[in-house]
Amino acid sequence: MTLDPLLTAPAEIQVHVAFALAAALLGPVALYRRRRDRWHRRAGYAWVVLMAGAAISGLFIEAAVLPLGFGFGPIHALSVLVLVSLATGLRHILQGRVQAHAAAMRSLYWQALGIAGLFTLLPGRRMNAALFGEADWIGLWLVGLGAAALVLGALLPPVRRRLAGEAT
Repeated sequence: MTLDPLLTAPAEIQVHVAFALAAALLGPVALYRRRRDRWHRRAGYAWVVLMAGAAISGLFIEAAVLPLGFGFGPIHALSVLVLVSLATGLRHILQGRVQAHAAAMRSLYWQALGIAGLFTLLPGRRMNAALFGEADWIGLWLVGLGAAALVLGALLPPVRRRLAGEAT
């Protein structure tokens, strides 16, 4: 493991990585802590700022895959989606819809940071080089395992609901 691929990256990538890593680490504190206490709110405010920082800084990174023009690519849609999701989650809590707020923020954490985080582990990406060096194939295996876990996680709740309905 070496930080060289990240330390030699352009400033916009370094800023983006800093926001994203901090959001990934703070997320569980903000999202899974007991509701309505002071620490949940503080961590939540900080997490929203970090996620917005990651999304906005991501807009300044030139698309390396499928560039559509002006430096933008399909990955930039994720930045816009993150900002819209943050606004939606904040709107829910301001309107007193606590369950919808929690669902929106947890979904954002797992989809934006989880899925985007998996893509950073693909061979040829800076994060893969930083974590695995010459053994870049490890990232491909982790992406496969992560994708399988995401699919399984998406499939299990409907199966559980169906089984619970049959049991009653």
